[in-house]
Amino acid sequence: MIGPVLPSAGALRPLGLDQVRLAGGFWGERQERNARATIPHARHWLEETGWLGNFRLAATDDLAPHRRRGREFSDSEVYKLAEAMAWEVARGGSAPLDELSTVVAAAQEPGGYLNTMFGRPGQRPRYSDLTWGHELYCYGHLIQAGVARLRGGVRDALTNAAIRAADHVCVEFGPTGRQALCGHPEIEMALVELYRATGTARYLDQARLFLDRRGQATLPDIELGRAYFQDDVPVRERTAFAGHAVRALYLACGAVDVAVETGDDKLLAAVVRQWERTVATRTYLTGGMGSRHEGEAFGEDFELPPDRAYVETCAAVASVMLCWRLLLATGEARFADLAERTLYNVVAASTSLDGRAFFYTNPLQQRGSGPLLDRSRPWPRAASSERAPWRDVSCCPTNVARTLASLGGYIATVDGGGIQLHQYASGTVTDGDTALTVATGYPWSGGVRIRVDRTGDAPWRLSLRVPAWAGEATLVTPEGARRVGPGYAVVSRAWRAGDQIRLKLPVAPRWTEPDPRIDAVRGCAAVERGPLVYCAESVDHDPAVALDAVDVDRSAPVTERPLPALGRDVVALTVAGDRGALPVAAAGAGWPYGTPSTVEPEPGDLTLVPYHLWANRGPATMRVWLPVMSTQDRR
Repeated sequence: MIGPVLPSAGALRPLGLDQVRLAGGFWGERQERNARATIPHARHWLEETGWLGNFRLAATDDLAPHRRRGREFSDSEVYKLAEAMAWEVARGGSAPLDELSTVVAAAQEPGGYLNTMFGRPGQRPRYSDLTWGHELYCYGHLIQAGVARLRGGVRDALTNAAIRAADHVCVEFGPTGRQALCGHPEIEMALVELYRATGTARYLDQARLFLDRRGQATLPDIELGRAYFQDDVPVRERTAFAGHAVRALYLACGAVDVAVETGDDKLLAAVVRQWERTVATRTYLTGGMGSRHEGEAFGEDFELPPDRAYVETCAAVASVMLCWRLLLATGEARFADLAERTLYNVVAASTSLDGRAFFYTNPLQQRGSGPLLDRSRPWPRAASSERAPWRDVSCCPTNVARTLASLGGYIATVDGGGIQLHQYASGTVTDGDTALTVATGYPWSGGVRIRVDRTGDAPWRLSLRVPAWAGEATLVTPEGARRVGPGYAVVSRAWRAGDQIRLKLPVAPRWTEPDPRIDAVRGCAAVERGPLVYCAESVDHDPAVALDAVDVDRSAPVTERPLPALGRDVVALTVAGDRGALPVAAAGAGWPYGTPSTVEPEPGDLTLVPYHLWANRGPATMRVWLPVMSTQDRR
């Protein structure tokens, strides 16, 4: 089986990239664009920035500090691209991976050490800066790339380099080695996946050892606190995800992997509790996580400002990875629900329509339109109102590339009784003597049709997830139609080739209100349609309309219309409201406070577009949460 997460235990077993093949539609088109544009684009920039060249210099012992380019973690971007290429080849696509594998392997030192930042003449000694150096973090991504190749049936220079590096880590940081850990978790889940791929128990043991070292104040305290490194409290004692969002979510993934492989139910339960509180109090409407620019971190409960939201793309990828692991372990639909929300509203938003520019942060409000970015050079800052072609810290493009290339491995599962579909995408699903074809216009339309193309004689169950947002859906089977609620709609029967069932999800627009404890958006509302969050974007309105001075009439109907400028099937929405008519302060010019005075409202409709498509038409302002018109102001 070919897939990114293949646990040996759990409620569900994933179907791999060789069993789930996407064909067109929302995700199939993005997967093809990833192969055609994003992967070659990332390969170009790794050469342009010199990050791949670092490996060539290292192989010739010519990597003096002044010659090395990129941040201390730039090696990991080469590895993540290699993983994306490996999954692309494994799913039947084409990616020129051989050269990349050879370049990486040639830089490895005797004994398995591999890093272009440390350990060579003139450089700092290896493992001299575990707090910030990212050496073990980089190994994690190397190992995951090697696992992708192994699961694709290939044992090449890359897989050998990954295994040698993992063996080196087990010696260097094992029970009798350095009693230390990395400032950035990642290697934990990579080692578990290598254990699953090879059966070598020491990799699982080392992952558990790294996990148990967390929260022991091994790393130094800093201004951001040890929570930044996930070293403030032991993993089992944490009550919610805190500190650096990507670090927290990667560590949680590793914790689930260790829990599942060792039968540690208490550890699994601890991560589930942390996830529950984080989703209930520290997660944005889009599914994004991380509310603080300072430390790229989670905030306190209900600290979810829309305009200062950090919501790093890598955190969204990590959240999807965690949700998938928890789904496999428990079989509970709520984990697939959050994965869907995050995929459609953050992961999909991260990449431009041409596949060659990327968001690092994903705020829910953009106050200034910002400059038109020069696509010929990297952008130095994380935040902008346009996607950048590359950044000085470009962890997100390669992370999205590997996610999209392996997306077929996050769609469907099996258990002892049948097949479960968790995400809806057009394509085929096979398991043994059973083959299905899935056809859907989701998320633009709510219809999903599943046809049985091949099946055995024994009865089996087909389970279809009904998202929590749907409330109720209609399921049409050969026996008739029935209403089904959130969770899994199950059809159990003796199937025949040609049988079809249809799931009809209600994707009509709906208003959503925030918890009143989220101070930053109290008195606001947002519009969702199916799994998509919508936003107002300045390019759809008169330049005189300021999006920070609008409100909406929730009592008026929300209407739909096509928006071909953003895609063939894209649905835009129109809502009624007032434009530029907020009360003004009567304290005189030059001071934004005083006694409010009313102004005559200027009625006008607002156009809303899917959040994941904003900023594809030039610099713009944008907002998801819209102030709601008071009852007395309604027309």
